[in-house]
Parts: sequence; C-alpha cells; structure tokens
Amino acid sequence: MEQKRICIVEDKLELREALGMMIEFTDEYKVAGTYSTAEDALKSIPKNPPHAVLMDINLPNKSGIECVTELKMKFPNILFLMCTSHDDTDKIFDSLKAGASGYVLKTEGPAKILEALEDMINGGSPMTASIARKVVSSFQSKNIESDIAEKLTAREQEVLEKIADGLMNKEVANLLNLSVGTVRTHIQNIYEKLHVNTRVEAVNVYLKRK
Repeated sequence: MEQKRICIVEDKLELREALGMMIEFTDEYKVAGTYSTAEDALKSIPKNPPHAVLMDINLPNKSGIECVTELKMKFPNILFLMCTSHDDTDKIFDSLKAGASGYVLKTEGPAKILEALEDMINGGSPMTASIARKVVSSFQSKNIESDIAEKLTAREQEVLEKIADGLMNKEVANLLNLSVGTVRTHIQNIYEKLHVNTRVEAVNVYLKRK
C-alpha cells in the first residue's frame, strides 16, 4: 500500500521533530516536508502537494490560517489539521472557513495529534473535546441571536439592548425619544416573545447571543 505523504508546518522545533518521528514510525504515512514558517510551506508544498498537512496557527509573520487559505484555493484536495495552543472561538471558525478539516490542541500531545490525523484521513473531522464544545456553544448562541432577530421588531431589539446596558425605563425613553409608557409596552412584548417573565431573564437571553 502506498504511504500517504504528510507535511508539517510548525515553528517549534521540538514538536515538529516529535510529530515527524511519530509519522515515520507508522506504516501508512511518511513525512513529505517540514517547515517552520508559512512562507516556506507556500514555496515548497505546491511543488509536490501532500495528502495532508499538520498546520500550526500562530506562525511568525503569515499565520497558519492564511497559509491554509492560499493552499486550499490552489489544492482543494489537501486535508489540513490545525494543531494549535489556541482554543479561541474566532480562530476555530476562521480555520474551518479557510478549509481545515480538523482542529486539535497541542496540549493533547503528539500521539493524540497522530490519532486525529488518521481520523481526518479516514473521512472524519476531528476536534479536541473542549473545541467541539465551543463550536456547539457558538452555534447555540447564533441560534439565540437568530431567534431574537426573528421574534423582535427593530425597536424592541433597541429597547432590549438598552436595558441590557443597565438603563432604567425613563433613561431608555429619553435615549430613544419614546414615552415611558411606550417603553413599558415594548418590554412587555419582549417578555411575551422571548417567553420570559422578568427583566433579568430578558437580559440573560440577550447576553447569551453575544
């Protein structure tokens, strides 16, 4: 069986070597190239594209996400597994949007990273458990935001935003050029549409969308 070629883009020498050794110990894979910067990877990988790439995010100069974006446009069949110290939600989604098929933390260790690589090559989308939870949580937040946008009028959303900022009814009324009675009506409508009974519950729903 032909071995699948794997590239490693990682600026930390110790981890780069550890990952390379683990890949070389397998029968299924072999190291096709190791790079410490995105620039080096972008120069070399196009000459002989590998099956998959282990990609660090926080590289010097150009980031791993930018590297994936450029390579994926030219070589859509290359699989990318992000290996990073970051579990920042924005970086997770930026990586997935760039075309990564998986996202694991370096703290998992080389053995777990290799396991994730195998999973990805076999058609999976591996993610460290803490990252998977963040993805699910983010989608839930987006669903809440969508519910608010669909259920509330633009004016009701403005009122909810102001009470979430801690403003009292009179302050909201002054700021939005409304009567206090109109603000109370908007708040009552918000309660009904969001299925809550108190100002605190309404604010909690609003904050979960952020």
